[in-house]
Amino acid sequence: MEGLTPVILCVGIMILMLNIGLPIAYAVGFSAMIVGFFTYGTVALEKLGWTTFQTLFVTAWTPLPLFTFIGFIIAQTKIGEDLFRAARTWLSRLPGALVVSSILAEAGVAATLGSSGATILTVGPVALPELEKFSYDRKMSLGALTCGGVLGPLIPPSATAIIIAALAGDVVPLGRLLIAGILPGLLLAVLLSIVPIVKCARNPSLGPSAGRVSWSERFSSIKRVWPVLLIFFFILGSIFFGVATATEAGGVGAFIVLIVGIFVYGLKAKDVYRAMIDTVKVNAAILFIIVGASFFSYIVGSGSLSKQLVSWVKVLGPNPILVVICIQVLLLILGCLIDGMTIMLITIPIFLPLIVSLGLNPLWFAILYEVNMEIALITPPMAINFFLVKNVFNISSSDLMEGVAPYLAMLVAFLFVLVAFPPLSTWLPGLMMGK
Repeated sequence: MEGLTPVILCVGIMILMLNIGLPIAYAVGFSAMIVGFFTYGTVALEKLGWTTFQTLFVTAWTPLPLFTFIGFIIAQTKIGEDLFRAARTWLSRLPGALVVSSILAEAGVAATLGSSGATILTVGPVALPELEKFSYDRKMSLGALTCGGVLGPLIPPSATAIIIAALAGDVVPLGRLLIAGILPGLLLAVLLSIVPIVKCARNPSLGPSAGRVSWSERFSSIKRVWPVLLIFFFILGSIFFGVATATEAGGVGAFIVLIVGIFVYGLKAKDVYRAMIDTVKVNAAILFIIVGASFFSYIVGSGSLSKQLVSWVKVLGPNPILVVICIQVLLLILGCLIDGMTIMLITIPIFLPLIVSLGLNPLWFAILYEVNMEIALITPPMAINFFLVKNVFNISSSDLMEGVAPYLAMLVAFLFVLVAFPPLSTWLPGLMMGK
């Protein structure tokens, strides 16, 4: 088999295995093993062993368990509740105040968790009873919670950023990528908040304001959000000012979160133990997928797909931004069909060399990837967050899709705003110390 044949077979077999219900790690790994064996013989199986070692025996993955542990500890505290209460007191007079509060609370939780599903499950159970108490439209409310959860992978710390940086190597330093996600993440939180404000201003029955709140109550609510600021400062502040690497910041952050969890929120030894066990399980699953996807990328790369893409683009000579737009559209389509992590693991080794060859900023492109993978979390049929909310909060797919639609439109528009204005992603990392 030559040329693009191994690529087409790998992708086809993988999609078939995913559709019959095989776990992602097996679908990706087995498809690569089958095609590799028939293309290169037993040497491909030997390469699988080397791929496993070379993939995992690198320090780039070290921050992953640290940030995952931070997320599991935070998920067992009342930080989500405190953030929602604080946002509610300050935004009580706005149309759709409680929905806006839930989105901003998810943004705050994202600054400590870095996981979309955990962000939804931390804020959702606190916000939904309040939303129902004030007779907010359920479709609009759950649509906001679903889409607000995607702030988790963008606002650092972020497991998605760690994976992208590890796959990109020295081309995209993890510390700079984490800092690059701050401004787009905050901007996206504001843009998502505009949706319920406009909807409720036009139709107040969808969500009334939460009433008057005294200034003393507002200032009192700030006291409950200091743990988030503390964690955010120690992790991102140490990276931004060049005091620590991403791994060191993750270690310090894990220690601070542990102290806050025990002495402020009263976590017990069993809670910490559960967080440690969950961290091991999640990281083992992620690394298992990464091994399979790395071998998949090796087989696909052996077909010289990246080099052919570069040569095609140079022959056609289009505007580099047009190439980026085409890639984003392709990723949006793939996000409806394949799990976001699988998309990253398979396509980043293909597209990143193309972006570098075109002279574009790989850090900017990595942020576009993060946002696109967020959108993949809520676009069926492969929509993890969409079905998480559907099952946990008991809402039909059609109603949830109706609630998600305006926020999804804002997410897609935001993606292309980032395409048009790269400084939104690159300005803040450019100010970092110890670059």
